[in-house]
Amino acid sequence: MAAMNTPSSAPPTAADPFGAHLRHWRQHRRLSQLDLAHEAQVSTRHLSYVETGRAEPSREMVLRLAERLDVPLRERNALLVAAGYAPMYRQRSLDDPALAAARRAVDLVLKGHEPYPALAVDRHWNLVAHNALVPMLMAGAAPHLVEAPVNVLRLSLHPDGLAPRIANLAQWRAHLLERLQQQIAATGDATLAELHDELAAYPQPQVSHDAPAAGGELSNVVVPFQLVTPQGVLSFISTTTIFGTPVDVTLQELAVESFFPADAQTAKALSTLAGR
Repeated sequence: MAAMNTPSSAPPTAADPFGAHLRHWRQHRRLSQLDLAHEAQVSTRHLSYVETGRAEPSREMVLRLAERLDVPLRERNALLVAAGYAPMYRQRSLDDPALAAARRAVDLVLKGHEPYPALAVDRHWNLVAHNALVPMLMAGAAPHLVEAPVNVLRLSLHPDGLAPRIANLAQWRAHLLERLQQQIAATGDATLAELHDELAAYPQPQVSHDAPAAGGELSNVVVPFQLVTPQGVLSFISTTTIFGTPVDVTLQELAVESFFPADAQTAKALSTLAGR
């Protein structure tokens, strides 16, 4: 039986052979060669030969292994290139004419969510699009944090960003760091790991603002986002929307974050802001 190795510390580079990429993802998913061979319906010996470079995988085999390992589309392209094949999944700007329908869908979601805030981010949490309410909530942040590309996690937790105005900063900070850690575990993205380390190094809040319990019973099942504003403490719950069947790298990595009022006072304040 093949032993299961611990996850490798550093992801392979573009110059590394396919076997190194495959081994990295297998270990990242904490699978033994036997486990992966069973999932992909290949022999353990053949899989071992592929990892060590003694056998070359077919294009079909590369895609099958990538699917069983739940490798993101961007990294599937890297696997294909490492095995000597052309990339399969295109990566285009959201403004590309080929993605016009997808862009319209994003804009419809953002606009349709008003008078509540909603924004779209890429895989590194850089702001891609937003509706009219978002700039109002970002007001007061240091200029360098709202210059493109705006990283919404950095903007949220930076001492010069929204952090001083987040009433439940300790709770919200822990939620964002945990969510980011889950994303890193799923993608193995080194840039996200660096972002996590940066955010975790920011000064931890000592005392949060006095704020009402957000959302009543909702606070028992979701982590609220409570922001101190001239209109009072605005309390939100959030949802994330992604494309269901993407075959484009950009679309797979795009997420729409929609914020809903957690109480009547927040809903009324947002309607007033939108009216302005």
